[in-house]
Amino acid sequence: MKDFEQRFRDFPDFILTSSREIWEERGLMARIQDYYHRDVTIRTPRGIGFGVQAVADLAMDTLVAFPDRTMMGEDVICSGSPPVGMLGSQRILSTATHKGGGGYGPASGKRVMFRELADRYAKANQISDEWRVMDSGAILRQLGFDVQDWARDQILGVDPVPTPFRPEMDEVGPYTGSGNSNQWGEAFAAILDQIMQGELSVIPEQYDRACQMSYPGGRDQHGWSEVDAFWLGLRAAFPAAEFRIHHCIGMEEALMPPRAAIRWSLTGRHDGWGAFGKPTGADVHIMGISHAEFGPWGLRREWTLYDEAAIWMQIVSKTG
Repeated sequence: MKDFEQRFRDFPDFILTSSREIWEERGLMARIQDYYHRDVTIRTPRGIGFGVQAVADLAMDTLVAFPDRTMMGEDVICSGSPPVGMLGSQRILSTATHKGGGGYGPASGKRVMFRELADRYAKANQISDEWRVMDSGAILRQLGFDVQDWARDQILGVDPVPTPFRPEMDEVGPYTGSGNSNQWGEAFAAILDQIMQGELSVIPEQYDRACQMSYPGGRDQHGWSEVDAFWLGLRAAFPAAEFRIHHCIGMEEALMPPRAAIRWSLTGRHDGWGAFGKPTGADVHIMGISHAEFGPWGLRREWTLYDEAAIWMQIVSKTG
């Protein structure tokens, strides 16, 4: 692969190898300095960080609580070309044991399984822009926490109060693309846009009747009614919020079904009853990433993540 080390078979191999060597093989700072640009920008729903130390801090925070974390790379959906740089949207399924104290309380010994979706832009063997969403709801519920209560505890008595990511704090990084023009990415974008406009009839029209979904909180669901319930619950909680698609990839390759990856956001007030309880009027920004696979009867598999704890932190900051 031109402009990348020859040991990598392709760009997904580069993304999967870097994740394994940094986190599972404990390369940490040494390998982070190899795979990440020194001025990398990394965004999560909890905030924004700059430089390799920010990447190392995120890795170590997780490894302190879950030192045996195993990261299974399920897929990398990518666009671009090596000479100009490539962006890979990676889906990771992790298993881990809560062996260390920290933000999740004293070590409990409980086993957890959770997903993470991450968009990573790399050129010349280094990642320089990154967006990451981890399923905080799945982790917290498996450890026995109520997500809203946990989020409240994170801000009580803390000065300054932690500030989750919002568009106004973003910095323009080296990647300014919006994906590619592949038909499958455009099809998935059109479906999500229609859902967010309240056209829920698109679900039975475009989803396979036997569709499988993985939603925040580690919820594995099946069928049209569950798709409807998830997206309606989110939209109803923020009925006037602005829905934006920031990045859209479609991909076709041998031995794989057509796939799509979309990074999106929802920004506005918590004005409705829905997935986040009683309306509070809180201003909320949601960073979301979704993957999809298509088959002969429509969209057959979907993975969507947002950080529930980051959303609740914004809500309880308003309500106290």
